[in-house]
Amino acid sequence: MNPRLAIALVLVSALALGAAVLAARGRETTTAQPGDRFDGSLMPRGVRAPDIDLRDQDGKRISMRRLRGRPVIVTFLYTTCKDTCPTMAQMIKGALDDLGHDVPSIAVAVDPPRDTPDSARAFLLKTRTLGRLDFVLGTRAQLRPVWKGFAIQPQLPRQEHQARITLVDRRGFQRIGFPGNQATPERLAHDVSLLERE
Repeated sequence: MNPRLAIALVLVSALALGAAVLAARGRETTTAQPGDRFDGSLMPRGVRAPDIDLRDQDGKRISMRRLRGRPVIVTFLYTTCKDTCPTMAQMIKGALDDLGHDVPSIAVAVDPPRDTPDSARAFLLKTRTLGRLDFVLGTRAQLRPVWKGFAIQPQLPRQEHQARITLVDRRGFQRIGFPGNQATPERLAHDVSLLERE
């Protein structure tokens, strides 16, 4: 092989390798596009979270309007649940631990009238989320607009409710959704952190 051709091939290969390394480094440090940076599923644009204005397990008023300015973690639980709901509560607790600070986190009751202040406090104590997760309670009529606004099927005698976590941004819009089987503390913390930086 011609020596000049061999040198040219080596130089071209080195330049191509260098360009590939720089491109890879650029991808690591460049901010991802809005459509692919979150770990959870992006919700349709402009869907406002329903205006919850109910009481929690301690009788404290919970209002989505009053929570604006910070991301909010919203999930849907019932107090007598033995499997999915405690797991969802632990996902949220783990995400808050990973974040290193708490953000407003609410569990909307899906099984009234069995979801009561006493049963909600017992659930939160058992899952060690008391003080970190507020259980929003109400009658079926009071909760129905909330379920509808988040597109959630409540607990029914022959049908399990939908296990889902929704992240609401600081402006009150539903932004990110996690089906229960796709949520992890790490993924939740990652997406909440991104919403906090917006």
